[in-house]
Amino acid sequence: MSDDIALLQRLGMSLESKIAARRGPANFISCETVRDFLIASVLRVRNKKRGLVRLYPNRAQQEFARTCTHRNIVLKARQLGVTTYVAARFFVQTITRPGTMTVQVAHDQESAEEIFKIVHRFWENLPEAMKRGALIRSRANVRQMVFPRLDSEYRVATAADVNAGRGLTIHNLHCSEVARWLRDPAEVLASLRAAVPPDGEIVLESTPNGAGGVFYEEWQHANETGYARHFFPWWYDDEYREESDASDVRPLTPEEEDLVRRAELTKEQIAWRRNNRAQLRKLAAQEYAEDPISCFLASGECVFELEAIDRAFETTPVPVLVRENGRLEIWLRPRPERQYIIGVDPAGGGTEGDYACAEVIDRQTAMQCAELHGHYSPRELAMKLIDLARTYNEALLVVERNNHGYGVLANLRAAGYEKVFRDGSQDGWLTSAVTKPAMIENLAAILSIKPELFQSERLLAECRTFVRRADSGSGSNSGSHDDCVMAMAIALAGRAAVVGHK
Repeated sequence: MSDDIALLQRLGMSLESKIAARRGPANFISCETVRDFLIASVLRVRNKKRGLVRLYPNRAQQEFARTCTHRNIVLKARQLGVTTYVAARFFVQTITRPGTMTVQVAHDQESAEEIFKIVHRFWENLPEAMKRGALIRSRANVRQMVFPRLDSEYRVATAADVNAGRGLTIHNLHCSEVARWLRDPAEVLASLRAAVPPDGEIVLESTPNGAGGVFYEEWQHANETGYARHFFPWWYDDEYREESDASDVRPLTPEEEDLVRRAELTKEQIAWRRNNRAQLRKLAAQEYAEDPISCFLASGECVFELEAIDRAFETTPVPVLVRENGRLEIWLRPRPERQYIIGVDPAGGGTEGDYACAEVIDRQTAMQCAELHGHYSPRELAMKLIDLARTYNEALLVVERNNHGYGVLANLRAAGYEKVFRDGSQDGWLTSAVTKPAMIENLAAILSIKPELFQSERLLAECRTFVRRADSGSGSNSGSHDDCVMAMAIALAGRAAVVGHK
């Protein structure tokens, strides 16, 4: 092995090692790894003024470097440099770890070519001795770079290529602007992720694009899938500011006062924000995100009042107890003197498709107390429901009997649990074209009047994507779920139906 390759390989084995803090631009002091030292020392990028400069990580890039894991999902405002930093991170890993395959996937061809220009610029500005030695290329076309002496390769593909990951072992995978992928994005993403070994690194990254679709679902279920969430708002870029006298921005609105207090925004940043929102209007909250909830704009005509959902989000507490890897969340423990109702929306139990969900509410106040959410078979769900119902003082189970509900109810009967809601002579609740509109309107009315009753962020996120359809029906937006919404609607409908029930 030549000396230059051996040196690169030694660096590759120590990329995570901490080194001394250094002073960068604007006197910013950071504690770095060997990887970030290499990025800032040898890689060059074009800044917004088109100058060629060293890649000193900005706030978003440094925070990602500090908190990232092997599985990451990044929700961000526009132009914070996340794609550039991930490209730099993966480029360093590719040239210091022989046998590495890196793939970045853009949402369209133009973006793929721009990403490859960034990567090509990294190589082009390396020392000549490195480019003629260990990092000589045998192939460098419009979206591929091969380093034969290292047996490493860097590719940039598009999401339109459904075969982008087939036949490969991908050690570093970056999926860019996932919310804007077209043509079966879930299938493409599944194919790519299947090519990454357990010790490989994955970054799913995007600006938001509506409350629905594959990226929205990945963000909502990140805790279940083991992905670390990273959210970077627009003020992470110091260039988003306008010179302004204090008189130009005062008086502040309550929303602006909250941002000044919470994010420590300056009057120059508030002035930029006002101008940005005047130009982009509704889209400003999406393109220049301020929080990981409101940036997902609801598509279509939302059944529920968005302002009520936002008010409910403001008061959602942290669960007092989380079990089953997040599938069971408890906010209010059972009290001996209280009675409880559990609304249940069953599912088939497969790992694909809808989830089963059970919502526990206080019978007297309708306060949400707990939520069970996951993929369960009818029998497994029945056993989980019995445990949950007995925990909550022999709660009344209101199980939707449509489809898979019959199997759940049969297993409840076989297990001997008797406190099951009955509709006339039949066990279970029937959701039909007649009962569903009233159920949903009842939930919408309670959410509007008393948003503080709802504790689950997952439920409220589903409310954002629950829309009216052209056929006069209602349901989840494309790519979203409504299991929590339906379970809560069933719980509240059961509560209304059993007034006076002992």
